[in-house]
Amino acid sequence: MKRLIVARWRMILAVMVATALAPVTWIRTELPAPDFDAPVTFTRIATPIRTVGEVEILRAWKLASNSNHFGGYSAMIATGPQQLIAASDLGRIMRLSLPAAGSPIANLSYLSGKIELQKRLIDAESMTRDPGTGRIWIGYEDINAIERRDERMRNPRGVRPPQMGNFSSNKGAEAIARLADGRFIVLAEGSRGWGSRDFAGLLFPADPVDDPAQELRAAEFNFGPPEGYRPVDMVQIPDGRVLILVRTLHWQIMPRFTAKLVLADPAEIYPGGTWSGRVIAEFAPPNPSDNYEGLAMWPRPDGLLDLWLVSDDNRNSFQNTYLLEMRWNPAGGTAN
Repeated sequence: MKRLIVARWRMILAVMVATALAPVTWIRTELPAPDFDAPVTFTRIATPIRTVGEVEILRAWKLASNSNHFGGYSAMIATGPQQLIAASDLGRIMRLSLPAAGSPIANLSYLSGKIELQKRLIDAESMTRDPGTGRIWIGYEDINAIERRDERMRNPRGVRPPQMGNFSSNKGAEAIARLADGRFIVLAEGSRGWGSRDFAGLLFPADPVDDPAQELRAAEFNFGPPEGYRPVDMVQIPDGRVLILVRTLHWQIMPRFTAKLVLADPAEIYPGGTWSGRVIAEFAPPNPSDNYEGLAMWPRPDGLLDLWLVSDDNRNSFQNTYLLEMRWNPAGGTAN
């Protein structure tokens, strides 16, 4: 019996030693070379509920790739009909072409053209575009900065507005929109405080990149989303109103995300006031649901708007990169 006990203890100790040494062996193992050439695959997925609120879902895809460039998309803009750019929190971009007939195309690359950068310097969380010049503005979350680039994503020029210094480092410039009159709205993802439903907002009177000394102060206001939701992206539509994407995480046995589109009028923004709007669509099961963080819009000749949502998979194996293509009638009612 004693020999059996000793044998068992020897086996337990052997397992403990092997377990302790396992990380060392793993660390010494040569890691595979990064793969930047793997293609992006598009798999069409079903949307059981085609009309959600006022929005009609036209097509939906699950995107996947083994490329090190892929994943983590937290901002998106449209650059033309069926042409999109999505940016990730690791400084990558994905250019998308989504023809009505034929296969979608995706091209992956670096946002900055640099291979190794600190995450806090490349954490792109928001984008907006001037349709007249094609210039693009990018909001960086961890350093609370705004950067402007030309229509080909070159010639970066940035600023760190002091009024954004109070934004949380991990929940900073989550949504940005350039308005047609040249003003800029910036929304933080972090709430005003524990238990607060309001989120910090800034309304810049002009392009903050052209005002590095911040001689023109932004109007400070609050954004009040639906209860439990946070702002993650926004875009101005042709009639001057703004669509704001908000989302929340439901904590349960299997955590899940839901998202909503809120329509608000920037004319109702006042210093110290609370800006809010009405919900026009909700994205929840049984439709494809994940961490939707990117919203893009392109106007159609018939007055309807094409909309797209992209989800941030956080580079987790249990999350997905979904892309939804939708249509909406801003004059009221659904696109049909």
